[in-house]
Amino acid sequence: MGKKTLTGTLRVALPPSRAFRLFTAVGERAWVHGWNPHFPVPAADDAEPGTVFETDADGHHGTWMVVDRDGDRGIRYARVVAGRDAGTVTVRLEPSDDHSVVTVTYDLTALSRDGADWLRRFAADYPAFLASWADAIERHLATLPG
Repeated sequence: MGKKTLTGTLRVALPPSRAFRLFTAVGERAWVHGWNPHFPVPAADDAEPGTVFETDADGHHGTWMVVDRDGDRGIRYARVVAGRDAGTVTVRLEPSDDHSVVTVTYDLTALSRDGADWLRRFAADYPAFLASWADAIERHLATLPG
């Protein structure tokens, strides 16, 4: 089928202590078009390890679980999109002056022939995918007061 580990970085104009929330299930609602996670069990803290949420995007249902968290410096999710792919998504934030350098790693395995085709396309488009994150976050931050 196929397995890929994809890593890239982007800069966020906030320190990690403030940028971290942008990469949580609820926080991504602010800047990801159509992102609307559903929590089967209400979560007081959507970044607490063990928290499960579901998403529907691009016609695919995904189940996510927070695997671990390192304060406001990192979070790792396990994700399964039935019949397509499974793996982890890791977000690490490092301070850089008054910004954060955010490293995003997708470690994915295709679960089907269609999943392998999707994974090849995703890998080819990964730099543009992360650039779209940077653009969307920058637009979101521009709407905030102060």
